[in-house]
Order: sequence, then structure tokens, then C-alpha cells
Amino acid sequence: MSRLFLAPMEGLADYVLRDVLTGLGGYDGCVSEFVRVTGSLLPPRVYERDTPEILLGGHTPSGTPMVIQLLGSDPEWLARNASYAATLSPHGIDLNFGCPAKVVNRHGGGAMLLAHPEQLHDIVSAVREAVPAHIPVTAKMRLGVSDTALALDCATALAEGGAASLVVHARTRDHGYRPPAHWEWIARIADTVDIPVIANGDVWSVADWERCRAVSGCADVMIGRGAVSDPFLALRIRGLMDSTPSDADWPLVLQQIAAYLRKLHDRISSCHEHGRVKLWLSYLKRTWPQATVLHDAIRRIQDSAQIAQVLQSASDATPGLAPA
Repeated sequence: MSRLFLAPMEGLADYVLRDVLTGLGGYDGCVSEFVRVTGSLLPPRVYERDTPEILLGGHTPSGTPMVIQLLGSDPEWLARNASYAATLSPHGIDLNFGCPAKVVNRHGGGAMLLAHPEQLHDIVSAVREAVPAHIPVTAKMRLGVSDTALALDCATALAEGGAASLVVHARTRDHGYRPPAHWEWIARIADTVDIPVIANGDVWSVADWERCRAVSGCADVMIGRGAVSDPFLALRIRGLMDSTPSDADWPLVLQQIAAYLRKLHDRISSCHEHGRVKLWLSYLKRTWPQATVLHDAIRRIQDSAQIAQVLQSASDATPGLAPA
């Protein structure tokens, strides 16, 4: 059976949502939101805050292995921070060469590094040398900055630098998240490098997963926004749920939203809880029209307790939903 991974999604899949999604099952591993490295050695509290799975032996509460992702552009400081992060029991160190965010690219990080294959090689080499041999060093890349001219050079640089595997998001930085993903380019990269390649991009359904594997030639796939839009996507791919979402799933979705809100409150106690729930609902609207109604109902609410009341009312009005 092919492997399935939950993608790192900065600003979207915080560790609480990672907990909820991996808790449903179907994933072989997940990657944290990136930990940004500049010119200093990050203290333990940064990892405890952003990747608290390290307190559970590098697993989510459901037992899914977690890999810490680092983002930066300086080989020496990335190596120093990777060396420390490797002591925290992650199941690997992943390097981000794909983030398209302007605030990251402005400082030469993320996808901007794809204009400099030699720098990619230097970074991976430095991190690989700094991290114990039993801990994998992996990388995630896009197809380039504005075009694909250096895609094969970048993939080769990462492989020759010592990356154990490579996730390829099948778009350039300038493509952002606009469809389509160019899975045929993943196939070209997989034919070029001698390390495992994992396909990523535009997998919203079981049919997308099947097409992605067929076009890319990759057995393993990483899913991101598709998993947020349909939290049961991994189970559908595994054949453990109907392959197509339906209204019958909505009661289960409501349960997961309520669980997410509770966990946010228990673990973060943040005034931004309401914003995170609204953000998730904005993705769920792609799959269930009921999410649009619920999103509209809480859109102007700033208090988490009031949102919990709206969720409870929605649950009470939903046939087939067992009491929480």
C-alpha cells in the first residue's frame, strides 16, 4: 500500500488541527508548520510551542509520526538548529524550499531558494552532516520560482546534498495555489533523482489521488488543503469510508469542528480561537454546503463560548448526531 502524508500548511494546519486530522486515521506521517531559522539558535520553548508532538516522542496524540520542518537560507544556522532539533525525538528533519509567501521570499527563504540550486545543495549537505545518521533529512520543493527551467537542477542538488526523500509540490512559486498542479513534472523529477519522490498538489478527492499517482508515477502522496476541506479524505483513499463526501458525513464533520474548538481552548487559550475555526470552515465550504450556513452564522462572533453554543445548536438540529 502506498504511503499517505499530511502536508505542512503554514497558518492553516496548526498542531491542534494536525491532532484532529491525524486522529481520524489514514496517515503514515505528518510534517509540522515550518520553524523559521535566522541567525540564532532557537530555544526549546519554540519547539514546545510549535511542535509539541516532541513531548510525545515525536508523535501526534493519535500516534502518527511527526517530522519537524525548518525554513531558512543560511546553511550554518540551519545546520546548528537542525542539530538541536534532532535531539527532540522527531521522526526526521524536513527543509522547506517551497513556501511562496511574500514575507518569507522577501528574506530569501522558501521558494526563492529554487533560483539557486548550489545553495540548496549547500544547505542540505550542512544539515545532513549536522544531524545523526539515523534521523532522515528530507526536503520539500516547488517546480521553480517563475518557471520550471531549474526544476531538475534543484531536485538533483537536493538529492546529491543528502536528502533521503523529496516532496514535490507541482507548481512554481508564481503559480501560488492556482490550478492545475503539473504532476507530469513530478514524473520527470522522479526519473532524474535516485531518491524516493512524494507527489503533492491539487489532491482534493480520491479521484485526484488516483490521477496524481498515475501521472506522477509516484506511489506516495502528500495531501494538504484537500485534507482540510475533507477531513475524511485519508480514510476515503484507504477505502475505509465512501469515496465521495455526502450529507451523511456532515454530523461527523460537526463533531470534529467542536472537538477542534475544545482543543484550541484547552491547549492555546487564545483570543484567536474563533478565527481558526472560521478559517477551517472556509475550507469545509468547498465540500459541504452546510459549512457555508454555519460559517455565516458565526462570521461576526468573536467569542469562542458563543461559537460553541452555535455549534451545539447546529448539532441539536442535525439528525443522526449522537450527543457529545
